[in-house]
Amino acid sequence: MTLALARKYRPRTFTEVVGQDHVVRAFTNALERNRLHHAYLLTGTRGVGKTTLARIIAKALNCETGVTATPCGVCAACREIDGGRFVDLIEIDAASNTGVDNMRELLENALYAPTAGRYKVYLIDEVHMLSRGAFNAMLKTLEEPPGHVKFILATTDPQKIPVTVLSRCLQFALKQIPPPVIRDQLARVLGQEQITAETAALELIARAAAGSMRDSLSLLDQAIAFGDGRVQEESVRTMLGAVDRGYLYALLDAVLNRDGAAVTGQADALEARGLSFESALADLAGLLHRIAVLQAVPESVAEDDPDHEALRRLAAALTPEDVQLFYQIALRGRADLPLAPDEYAGFSMTLLRMMAFRMAEAEGTPRSAVPASPSRSAAVAPPSRASGPATAPAAAARAAIRETPPVVSPVPNTSAAASARVTAREPAHFDATSWPETVAQLKLGGMARMLAQHCAFERFDGDRLQLRVPEAHKHLVEPAYREKLRTAVEERFGPLRIEIAVGDAVGDTLAAKEVRDRETRQVQATEAIEQDPFVRDLVENFDARVVDGSIRPVD
Repeated sequence: MTLALARKYRPRTFTEVVGQDHVVRAFTNALERNRLHHAYLLTGTRGVGKTTLARIIAKALNCETGVTATPCGVCAACREIDGGRFVDLIEIDAASNTGVDNMRELLENALYAPTAGRYKVYLIDEVHMLSRGAFNAMLKTLEEPPGHVKFILATTDPQKIPVTVLSRCLQFALKQIPPPVIRDQLARVLGQEQITAETAALELIARAAAGSMRDSLSLLDQAIAFGDGRVQEESVRTMLGAVDRGYLYALLDAVLNRDGAAVTGQADALEARGLSFESALADLAGLLHRIAVLQAVPESVAEDDPDHEALRRLAAALTPEDVQLFYQIALRGRADLPLAPDEYAGFSMTLLRMMAFRMAEAEGTPRSAVPASPSRSAAVAPPSRASGPATAPAAAARAAIRETPPVVSPVPNTSAAASARVTAREPAHFDATSWPETVAQLKLGGMARMLAQHCAFERFDGDRLQLRVPEAHKHLVEPAYREKLRTAVEERFGPLRIEIAVGDAVGDTLAAKEVRDRETRQVQATEAIEQDPFVRDLVENFDARVVDGSIRPVD
């Protein structure tokens, strides 16, 4: 009878366990030094080796050669444990034995000496499924069991286990196995099975397994059957419903070129092939992550990587800001798929959203849907006390006392106005007084605008403009943002050389000016409320009070 790969290649010794070196090392040292605990708790997601490790520990404790970290595997005890027939290894599924009666029967039997082995080992799988009464029944025995009893508890949800039980166990958290480790293990398995496989196909299976070695072997079995004895990338992609990398590059190229027809065409092609839109967005986010890493660490992609050229090209075409934005849009689009009218609509809208932000940046509008300048979006100063009778402050009071901040209206689409408005270049003239106002009028958005807002004027000598950014904001001095600032200044004043240094600035910045303006308006608004006769009457006669933080300047 042919066994499934997950059963056939189940580890039988500590040396065969992959991806859990921290747990293997701890158990190996404990067994070699005979420093054994009476209860262990193994936690982790499905398929990472909890039950497998428990059985290896049972063999290490009951091997006829003695307690050892390297059980022989050939004695009667080792063979019976591997075959699931060892009488002193009691495996219990807590999901089907949840009651207190089942636990009491188990604990009564624990008092008797082992029948064939050195230790009686109780393996309780999915222990978090036990009832509260069952947990209470096992507490005393779990704390002070007979010397011949060892408890090994396994669970995928340790948060549901009472703290009183956790405190009586040594806990080991098994990690999800990284895809490269899974890929290498699958290659070793196929080598022993004498089956050829493409590396790209194994990488797909390793990623689809999501950290579970058992799931990866099950998928490998399926891939062998699907590919008629061969494991090839194309057949594995079809089996998994994965997205071809070529489609991902084509999608990003369509977004970069602002080609709506190509974007919808790629979405139609994915739908025609019956591929998963959720997987497509997940793979697209993974591709954007690789691009971001490549931009930060150029040597992160090896020269022999099959995606090297495509990744280099996209990393050069996209700014780091674009990559981060597209990554967030892909994640949000994937989360919103269940809320969309259908998956096709959710997927295509995610791509169109990327393209929309890309187009907005090209047209010089801010990326966000709120005005770029806080001084224009927050509010204006409240009415002056000398502007009229008491009714005006009273109206200001009723408008300004709010539990929540005022709603900010979105900026209307200015693309048509931008294309219709052609402004002549002004003579270049800068000084410390006019620089903040100049920045406020530049066509900038996103991080480039933040850079401009925190730049202070330092010197201007006709064709060279020198600026300075405070040390606290030096992270804004990125080449991409500097280039956008230079482009915006040149569009208005003509060719200029802009130099930006980092250090304490002497001149004023737009950001500092806006902070002062907001503080001034806030003080004026607070004074207007406090002096308003209507508010004062409420405070003096009805024991009312103005809630701290509720006063906001409004338009």
